[in-house]
Amino acid sequence: MLHLSQQMKMLQKLTPQQIQYLKLLQLPTLALEQMIKTELEANPLLEEGVEDEVTPEENTEEAPASVEETEEAKNAKDDEFSFEDFLNDEEAYIPKGENRAADDEDRDEFPIAASTPLAEKLIEQLRLAEVTDMGLSVAEEIIGNIDEDGYLRRDLESIVNDINLSRGLHLSVPQVEEVLGIIQRLEPPGIGSRTLQECLLIQLDFVKGDPHLIGLARRLLHDHFDEFTKKHYEQIAKMLGVPMDEVKRVLELIGHLNPKPGEGTINSQENYLTPDFIVTKDETEFIIQLNDKNVPPLRINRNYRELMSRRNKTTGADTKQFLRQKFDAAKWFIASIYQRRETMLKVMHAIVDRQRDFFESGEGLKPLIYKDIAETIRMDISTISRVVNGKYVQTDFGVFELRHFFSEGISTQSGEDVSNKEVKERIREILAGEDKSQPFSDEEIAAVLKEKGFNIARRTVAKYRESMMIPVARLRRSI
Repeated sequence: MLHLSQQMKMLQKLTPQQIQYLKLLQLPTLALEQMIKTELEANPLLEEGVEDEVTPEENTEEAPASVEETEEAKNAKDDEFSFEDFLNDEEAYIPKGENRAADDEDRDEFPIAASTPLAEKLIEQLRLAEVTDMGLSVAEEIIGNIDEDGYLRRDLESIVNDINLSRGLHLSVPQVEEVLGIIQRLEPPGIGSRTLQECLLIQLDFVKGDPHLIGLARRLLHDHFDEFTKKHYEQIAKMLGVPMDEVKRVLELIGHLNPKPGEGTINSQENYLTPDFIVTKDETEFIIQLNDKNVPPLRINRNYRELMSRRNKTTGADTKQFLRQKFDAAKWFIASIYQRRETMLKVMHAIVDRQRDFFESGEGLKPLIYKDIAETIRMDISTISRVVNGKYVQTDFGVFELRHFFSEGISTQSGEDVSNKEVKERIREILAGEDKSQPFSDEEIAAVLKEKGFNIARRTVAKYRESMMIPVARLRRSI
């Protein structure tokens, strides 16, 4: 039997304005610029420029309505709605900051030289190599599966199946492998290799120098690759039948080969990092700027204001309804950008206050977590996370990701808490000065750190070393 009942609940629900603000907050500077361009194209009421001052003649209407007015009340007013109702809401407009461009010339983008993708370069070389049309089709399929490091990680049989199904051919694996062999000897040599061993052996064919030394390198890579990767130098010398000095020369020759032939194809535009903040020191104070010089000030288009005015009797109800929706969207968007700016500056000021020693000297990071900043500026931890993730700051000591300033603390023998990133830096310094023929073990590193006042266990040293992508002692060894 169906029963009807009433129930009251208190729910927390984000408004569309809050959702938009949170989305904008997590965007880095370049993504924000693109978002603004997209919004300018989508909303006719939104345009670049600083809001004009209102003349007395334009502001002779009734007293402005409250911004918090409900949607129902707005709909009830219909034709009585006017832009002047919101004209005194200063939060809806972005103040023209001192670091913004004064004119369009300051926002011009520098021209970037065109670059040819690696795949196109390989195809062009194949055309000059007199490859058949079928061979070129096979090569295009192979090249499309080469990763950014220049390796063909996909199984060759799967590629053959794809080629036969998509192009209606009946190729065998040896036929496709023949085309792969041609690709691997294009520029850069070794491109499309399936393993590091294959990549280095192919590159040896293009090395010019002592034939005896090149022959030893080929024997080492072909017959003793496992010992080579494990740096068992004494065994290598015994198996090759040569002294250690000659093994060293062979290793130096191999060391000049490129283990990642696909690297270096990133153009300057893709490899350019734009900081979101700029922190400089002026005598005893820090100057913190939001790097938004390419973010234009926004305003509501004046021509559309006239169409929404009460005095305009020619605009139809449907048109006014459309303009009202676009006006609300534009106003919320402008207010969200303004709020984003204020929140980001608050977070950055709090970080600089907590890490003042680092911004003064480039050293001395203190333990810091998101909760510390959230409590300082009285905001939610999720808000701090959105500001920090993917944002960068330019300092006198380089450009750092904001997450760099957050870390757990470790107690020293003096009782002072230091950041674990400071400990990692000490480990890096210890390894930089070690004897490469007898590198430090993790236990020895822990002992050196203890002498410096850091009570760190061996397993903690191992964890920090691995996080810095530093290999174990055996793999750091050199002749």
